[in-house]
Amino acid sequence: MLDRPQREQRTAPELLRDLAALDQALYEAVTVTRTPALDHALRRLSAAADHSKISFTIAGLLALWPGRPRRAAALGVAAIGVASASANILGKRLVRRPRPHRAVDSPFPGRHVPMPQSASFPSGHTASAVAFAAAVGPALPVATVPLGLLACAVGYSRIHTGVHYPGDVVAGAVLGTGAAAAVLAAAGLHRGGLRPLRRTG
Repeated sequence: MLDRPQREQRTAPELLRDLAALDQALYEAVTVTRTPALDHALRRLSAAADHSKISFTIAGLLALWPGRPRRAAALGVAAIGVASASANILGKRLVRRPRPHRAVDSPFPGRHVPMPQSASFPSGHTASAVAFAAAVGPALPVATVPLGLLACAVGYSRIHTGVHYPGDVVAGAVLGTGAAAAVLAAAGLHRGGLRPLRRTG
């Protein structure tokens, strides 16, 4: 009976160590896999996603059309703001996970992008890209699949280019989804379509 609490207390740290080891193994599997046809494209995609340039460009194009596209753009930009602030102001400062180690003798140095100075967890690029896609999709369903695929590509590009662990990207995706949900709820967007929230009192 006395051993049981001690065993349960050891479980959480052991689980975290196992998850960290798995995260490291997945990252290393990507770093040693030869993909010359993808390296250049993913490096450019990762760089283009800096400061959410891709998402802001898409939002600007959507804003040219009144109605649903323009509102979708506004929702997407708002979601980026919430996700970016949550990732960079809260997540990175609280967790402070070091960036992945890139060996000098890396087999494919041409796929790398400059290593950011900020903490690794969570992935801000992923959080913003997922937040934009998740906020725009319900307001403009035709954009759901292409923006979702783009967000996935941005997330993977951060692992492929050597600046994030897979766990950072997963956390960023969860954070981005939550940011989009908060923005959509505040805007009164329901599954049945665009409906303003009812005012009471």
